[in-house]
Amino acid sequence: MISPLIYLKHVREEFAHIVWPTRRTTIAHTLVVLFIAVVIALLVSVLDYVFGLVVSHFAGG
Repeated sequence: MISPLIYLKHVREEFAHIVWPTRRTTIAHTLVVLFIAVVIALLVSVLDYVFGLVVSHFAGG
């Protein structure tokens, strides 16, 4: 079994290999995710409204 200190040493070495995104890339990806989330929320809202109309029409309301 590997000792905790050796494990943490390996973790630290792996962190040196990570290529972190730039601030600009992070902001761009965040904006894309927010845009997609808003589009999906609007789509779900419209579908909910339409299905609500259809159900109320057939339910006699």
